Parts: sequence; structure tokens; C-alpha cells
Amino acid sequence: MTALLPPLMSLHDATVVFGAVTALQRTTLTLHRGERLVLVGANGSGKTTLLRALHGLFPCDEGRRQVHKLADGRLPTAAMLFQRPFLMSLSARANVRLGLWLRGVPRARRGALGDEALRRVGLLALAGRPARALSGGQQQRLALARAWAMHPDILFLDEPTASLDPSAKREIEAVVAEFAADGMTVAMSTHNLGQAKRLATRVVYLDAGRIVVDLPVDRFFQDALPHEAAQFLKGELPWI
Repeated sequence: MTALLPPLMSLHDATVVFGAVTALQRTTLTLHRGERLVLVGANGSGKTTLLRALHGLFPCDEGRRQVHKLADGRLPTAAMLFQRPFLMSLSARANVRLGLWLRGVPRARRGALGDEALRRVGLLALAGRPARALSGGQQQRLALARAWAMHPDILFLDEPTASLDPSAKREIEAVVAEFAADGMTVAMSTHNLGQAKRLATRVVYLDAGRIVVDLPVDRFFQDALPHEAAQFLKGELPWI
């Protein structure tokens, strides 16, 4: 199915090295428009490095990264959320507007666009509250609002619910699913296999910086997998 979708970003034989540690080894992967790509694997398997290499935050020590033009001739834009969102000591509304200012959005448009972003994630009623006084789940939703306001083509999420309680996790999943339903391409890492099953169209399993499995979500959870991937799935059950 992904072969019929237009490519957005690719890694070709990409290797990323940090000192004596090879975090990503000769990895080839293409992210396609409209996908919900979920990366799974143990700690240190290379999930975060792969996301950041795709985004261009980590340069490739070997191999290369390629960004593909969209149908209208422009390059895709991207935003990235981390496990712990970085928020300024400002109101929720000001945090979103600051992101729009940094992106170069005219002042006349920042107010309406920022409030619409807060509404999309259910935080408009808390727009005037200090961002750092929000709960963990609300802070992550605020970070999602700031990303959505910029209308990126691709949303990168690095374990966005890892430190949240079950209720907050469900809230974040619902927002991400809404963004994806609107056509935003999503690439995320997670330890939560239930989350992968709920959100992904495609699942990639990494081990020691290598892609071991790359399958559509239904096949990932039904097919016979290589031993290390099968053991990982077994060890992560029950899914939360």
C-alpha cells in the first residue's frame, strides 16, 4: 500500500555514530504521505535516533537523507514533539503564539490561529493559564497545539505519552488520531504496543540500531516475526 503513496522523507544506508556508539546502522527507510509510522523496540534500540535523523536533527555519518518535493513543488514541513515538552514561562496562549512568531506568521493572524490550535486540543478555556502550571497531559496537548498551529506536513513524536497516566495517554492518542485523520503524516516512537496497534498504519521494530521488521500494522501483529521481535512483543504484553 505504501508503495502507492508519495514519499516525503527517506534515509538511504544511514549510519549515525555518537563517540564509540553506533546508534543507527545502515538504515534505509522512506516515510510516505498519509502514513502513521510507529517505531517500537527496547531502550537504546535506535528509535529516537531514527526519528531525529529523518527530521534532519541528527546528520548522517554515512549514507544520506533525502527530502522529496510535494505535488505543489514545495518541500514538506515538519514539527517534532518530545517526551517532555519544552514550554516557556508564559501563558498557554503565548506559547502557541511564540511558535507562530518564530515561524514568521504575521501578527494579525497569530491570535486567531493560536486560539484555533488551543481549541483543537481542548485547551482554549485554559489559554491564559501559565503553561508550566498545567498538568503533564495538558502540557503535552499544548505542545501538540503549538505544532498543529504551524500546519506541518509531518508530525514527529518521540514517546509523547511515556510519562503520562492512562487518562492523559488516551487524550494525547485522540488528538494525534484527529490530526492524522485530517491528513497529517505521523511518525512516532513508543514502548506501548497497544498504542502502536491503535494508531499505526505501519510498524517498524528496531534492535541495536537496525530495522529488523517493517510491516503494515495488521501483519506486524499477525505474522510470524523474527525471534528478537517476537520476544519483544511477548515481553511487552499485556498491552496498555
